Amino acid sequence: MHKSSKSTRGLIRAVCAVLCASSILLCSACGGGDVEETSAPTTPTTTVTAETTAETTTEKTTEKTTEETTVETTAETTAETTTAATTTAATTATTAATTATAATTTTAATTTTAATTTAATTVATDYPSGTVLPEVNIKDYDIPDSDIFDLVEDMKIGWNLGNTLDAVGSSGVSCENAWGQPTTTKAMIDAVKAAGFNTVRIPISWHDHVSGENHTIEKAWMDRVQEIVDYVIDNDMYAIINIHHDTDKKYIYPSSEYYDSSYSFFTDVWEQVAERFKDYDEKLIFESQNEPRLTGTKYEWWLDPSSEACRDAADCINKLNQAFVDIVRASGGNNATRPVMVPGYAASIDGAKSSLFVLPTDSAKDRLIVSVHGYTPYNFAMNKSGGKAFTQKNEVDGLMNSIYSKFVSQGIPVIIGETGATNKDNLQERMNWAAYYIRAARARGVTCCLWDNGGFGVGEENFGLLEREKGNFKWDELMDAYMKYAE
Repeated sequence: MHKSSKSTRGLIRAVCAVLCASSILLCSACGGGDVEETSAPTTPTTTVTAETTAETTTEKTTEKTTEETTVETTAETTAETTTAATTTAATTATTAATTATAATTTTAATTTTAATTTAATTVATDYPSGTVLPEVNIKDYDIPDSDIFDLVEDMKIGWNLGNTLDAVGSSGVSCENAWGQPTTTKAMIDAVKAAGFNTVRIPISWHDHVSGENHTIEKAWMDRVQEIVDYVIDNDMYAIINIHHDTDKKYIYPSSEYYDSSYSFFTDVWEQVAERFKDYDEKLIFESQNEPRLTGTKYEWWLDPSSEACRDAADCINKLNQAFVDIVRASGGNNATRPVMVPGYAASIDGAKSSLFVLPTDSAKDRLIVSVHGYTPYNFAMNKSGGKAFTQKNEVDGLMNSIYSKFVSQGIPVIIGETGATNKDNLQERMNWAAYYIRAARARGVTCCLWDNGGFGVGEENFGLLEREKGNFKWDELMDAYMKYAE
């Protein structure tokens, strides 16, 4: 933004003081702040390529180009006043005001035809922490008019019950506590609802809870999954369930060498899950897989289209996604039209926008949702060695523009199933990121689910939000930043 000279600003304040005292004119310029000119937003010419997740420390994002939007964190200042005004002063002030106004006239910002600009306002909400609720101005994009986009919009913003039912390494229902999280209660989910969330993603790992050639799921585990789903549904919220940490050569591994055994495990699990939940309505959403990838290889978090191994992996993922859709639809009940989510390679934006990713065919119309994970920008949101300040808005723009141009604008909805910014003892910067990221997504018709792994330390992998045993969110101001822009 370009700012007017100090002498011009001083003149405006003096003019406004006289005019306001004389009840001639009320002007926002007399607040004592800088007079700003707004330049036309430019559209990013490139896009962010690789995303990462809460399970990795590998940097995968690339620097991109220009900002499309602005974020402002400001505080209101008190207006200057004066006690008297003479006719001569008023006349002089009027002339000066005209000159000052002409000097600070702005050029109208050009926006894309698919969008309308959000009006700029100033917010100065102070918290005991000394933080300020950011003000974000991002244009609204054209969103397709369909039931599935209405559903995604209604999901608003989601919360992940992380490191809980997705924990591995233990058997029985006590596996829920294997990674240090308390047993999930209805009161916890009530607190999530009360905070403003309308979606809960419930990551679930299955391999510790199956037996036999048909991978029969332990009844107690399936019952526990259903119990937590019911906590969510009873709150009139959306629930997402999936296959999570089962990406292993022994269970599901996207390569031709392991495809047959992967197909067997994958389809056996989904047949049982689909049968158990077929009578639930559309507020229960199935997600085929979490982050399908070549674990333990140099390509684990990097899709290289020139690599035969990556091309083969992408093909296997496509085939598993198709099998998932076919199983769900064939199971009857409400599964015939249930909304379903499918990821590309590693659930990254690279994997999704690659020509190697093919959406499954579906007998139900407009029921497919693409699943993407985006801890963007990586250096701020995840990398413990990255900076504490959120300055890379262009990377967020690149991610959101890729999602919009590749999918949303083509009538395909997207949910960012995992996102977040690890705690680096930088609350104000996380608030700035939260406001910008969520608004950028919602402006393009995308709903986000925040990753919460219950970690409340400082540094990498500390995505904790809900203090589960206390039943409250640790940072009210951070929640305000998320919720303000999730609307």
